[in-house]
Amino acid sequence: MSEIAAVAIEHAAAQAVVVDSLQFSYGDRRALSDVSFHVDSGEIFGVLGPNGGGKTTLFRILSTLADPHGGTVSVLGMDLIADRSAIRSELGVVFQNASVDPKLTVTENLRYHGLLYGLRASALRSAIDAALERLAIADRAKDLVETLSGGLRRRVELAKGLLCDPRVLVLDEPSTGLDPGARIDLWRYLTRLRDRDGTTILVTTHLMDEAEQCDRLAILDLGRIVATGTPNEMRGRIGGDIITIRSPDPERLAEDIATRFGHRPTHLGDLLRLERPDGHVFVRQVVEAFSKDIAGVSLGKPTLEDVFVHETGHRFWGDT
Repeated sequence: MSEIAAVAIEHAAAQAVVVDSLQFSYGDRRALSDVSFHVDSGEIFGVLGPNGGGKTTLFRILSTLADPHGGTVSVLGMDLIADRSAIRSELGVVFQNASVDPKLTVTENLRYHGLLYGLRASALRSAIDAALERLAIADRAKDLVETLSGGLRRRVELAKGLLCDPRVLVLDEPSTGLDPGARIDLWRYLTRLRDRDGTTILVTTHLMDEAEQCDRLAILDLGRIVATGTPNEMRGRIGGDIITIRSPDPERLAEDIATRFGHRPTHLGDLLRLERPDGHVFVRQVVEAFSKDIAGVSLGKPTLEDVFVHETGHRFWGDT
């Protein structure tokens, strides 16, 4: 084997999921356009975006429920279309909406799921015991799912997704319906899966605090990837402080700021937004120059939402 070939194989093994120029449309509406990113083995990768941005369509494709209309997807080096059955045997999927039967016990839900995957007898019992142990719900094995809290039900969903010991786990909005404490517990388990078992985890989310817990991210807006990287890398690209100004006449104030300081603010509804180094100095200057036109001003370090605004020119929610 040549050195080049060996490097190529090693590189492929390090990438659990590779999405290249992915396309998908609903009639005339383009849901995904030239979407490209990769997920490294053993990392938590997040796809962050507002509802309607294409996350669910992407999830359906990655979970083999829909075929792309263009581009390619590989999972563990296998083609999504040609190797669909082989991919499914290595894939765990957790849907946004509940897929457990509330009238069955925890064990019954897992047993029927395992039977669908072809597990039988001792292999099925061992897989159920392992899944219950991994998610710390062994003591609730005989409980009806309908008697469990939202957080515990979500753990049962995860146990189903992990029943066949998948190498890649794909989750669509996993915190849906959970209270803050249950969300913290969920992410503690996901981190443990990554660290202890080396599971590759891909999560779609519209929640900024969830995105912050991912190793790397892709920000998806209107069917396009607008940024990728670690949360720190993304915030670092802004390279300054975030200044938000509230004004009774934001359009006129934006013109005045552009004329005076040579920097035009981004107009977001009744707010103006600027990215400036040494923001505290600029705040003093702009307030001194236009105090009568300013109803309020705030200064802060960049957040992922600021990254979204920086890349798209509009808010994460609304006024596109």
